[in-house]
Order: sequence, then structure tokens, then C-alpha cells
Amino acid sequence: MPGRRPPDAGYATVEAALAIPSLLLLTLALAGVLAGMATQIRCVDAARLAARATARGESPAEVQAAVTRAAPDSSVHITTENGLIHVSVSAPVAAVPLLHAFTVHAEAYEADEATTESEDPGTDPSP
Repeated sequence: MPGRRPPDAGYATVEAALAIPSLLLLTLALAGVLAGMATQIRCVDAARLAARATARGESPAEVQAAVTRAAPDSSVHITTENGLIHVSVSAPVAAVPLLHAFTVHAEAYEADEATTESEDPGTDPSP
């Protein structure tokens, strides 16, 4: 019967039509994960940098400029309590609108050098 097609004719086309968008979606998801990981690393670096700079006594404007260079589009919050500096940095994952909804955070702690230098290392704090 020359005009008859086999029963599985066209299945390869349907499978390819389903597989290609699935692979594209998987590739975009992996790219988003990688962008998130890169942003997280930048936030960690920026938080550590800001904590060290603040501990050294640099001005808040210099610290903010350093954080902006290390992690663009990030926000930084610095608090000092009992000689301990706490820096929190957050940034959106990417400029892509879909990934912009995701935000990563990083924190760093550092001893305030002005507080630690003022303590006399030769004295025992216990009575």
C-alpha cells in the first residue's frame, strides 16, 4: 500500500517540538542560577570589604563607593555595637526583569579597630 504512512509517522517532529523548548527553559534556569551565584559572591566580597573599611575608620562615603564598585546596584546597611561592626549587603540577581525579583544577601562582622586599639593589652579585665 503505497499511500499509507507508518503509525509512528510524525512522532519525531512532536518529540522535537516538545524537547527543544524544554531544553531552552533548562538552559535559562541554569543561567539564572549561575547569575545568582555570581551576585552572591559579589555581595559577600562587598560585605567583607565594607566591614574591613569601616573597621579601619574610612568615611561612610568611601565605604559606600567601595561597595558600589564591588557589587553594583546593591544596598548596604552598617551598624556598630559594642565594638563590633555588622555589614549587610543585598543586591538583585540580575537586570533581567524576571531575575530582578530575586535578591541575595550577605553579612560580615569585623571588630572595630578604634575600640580594640584603645584597650590596653597589658591589663587584665577580670578583678
